[in-house]
Amino acid sequence: MSKGHGIPLAILKRFFLRAVIVLAVFWGGGIVLFSVVPVPFSAVMVERQIGAWLQGNVGYVAHSDWVSMDEISPWMGLAVIAAEDQKFPDHWGFDMASIEKALAHNERNENRIRGASTLSQQTAKNLFLWDGRSWVRKGLEAGLTLGIETVWSKKRILTVYLNIAEFGDGIFGVEAAAQHYFHKPSSRLTMSEAALLAAVLPNPLRFKASAPSGYVRSRQAWILRQMRQLGGESFMTRHRLH
Repeated sequence: MSKGHGIPLAILKRFFLRAVIVLAVFWGGGIVLFSVVPVPFSAVMVERQIGAWLQGNVGYVAHSDWVSMDEISPWMGLAVIAAEDQKFPDHWGFDMASIEKALAHNERNENRIRGASTLSQQTAKNLFLWDGRSWVRKGLEAGLTLGIETVWSKKRILTVYLNIAEFGDGIFGVEAAAQHYFHKPSSRLTMSEAALLAAVLPNPLRFKASAPSGYVRSRQAWILRQMRQLGGESFMTRHRLH
């Protein structure tokens, strides 16, 4: 009997091991490939597109228009750093101090969960993984973050992030966002416009750049102050991010 039960378990283990190897090769290849090749779409874009189709929304199109960092206003990169990850140029993918603060906050406030994901973690998650919260996803995200931090430059991470970040329903990437909300290329985004786009990033399906709430406006103002305190455009050139 034990032998009969052992055969399915052995098959299951082999299947699991092969699946892990296939995913590792797939993700590793993706990290190497996208270190130089423009990203055509992200896992989150695929997830949104499939979800829309399953709901019968056949007209929904998750799209982005790839642009190089030279074609993006330096204000945009500075805005997302100021809003999401001010230690981005210096950390190795994880902001341990912010993680510790978030864990302490979440223990005290179970109904108001605070995240501490860096731009590197968000890039890894958006590009390769699914949306949502789980320990399995966070574990995979950590491994992928280490991968892109090892292979990519900080400038490349920021470039990919800006090209796949979600800025609204079906709107991915800063070029699509700039064209949709301001009818101009991302290279011409002003400091204020960049801060407004960055202000909706925590929840772009709830917060609207086209009709900003009082909260979004206050967050935009805070981001503008942080951008100035970081040193403005000189911050980007000093850290070779543009």
